[in-house]
Amino acid sequence: MAAREPFGNPGPDAAVYVISVAAELTGLHPQTLRTYERLGLITPGRTGGGGRRYSHRDVELLREIADLTSIGIGIEGVRRILDLTDRAAALAARNEELVGELEATRAALAQALAARRDGTPLPPNKLPVLRRPSPGQSMVVWRRTP
Repeated sequence: MAAREPFGNPGPDAAVYVISVAAELTGLHPQTLRTYERLGLITPGRTGGGGRRYSHRDVELLREIADLTSIGIGIEGVRRILDLTDRAAALAARNEELVGELEATRAALAQALAARRDGTPLPPNKLPVLRRPSPGQSMVVWRRTP
């Protein structure tokens, strides 16, 4: 079930618009919306009886599709643009996650280095770069030169 905002306002993913309203909001014919659904460009919600319900996010996507097709981009081009846009958003989100992990690792490293300088005992650490190797864990690699 879609999350609701305070005071009864539906969230951007709440499927609330019937096909005629979505068509009017986007300036597209209802049959065009059905075609875009059949082509997999959009997936509206469904009621218990099978009627289509569009969310605000769906309407924005339909407007974007209409803008792209109005400047002469074909349906396959639109599909590719939407796919690349989704991929770029996913990569940006993953990049943010990795930056957060990197910052946490740098903070842990700085804390460990500060503790080492102060002489306070280091807490058990799972970061391999911060653990001192045991004498029995040393390894020598010999390579033959041709």
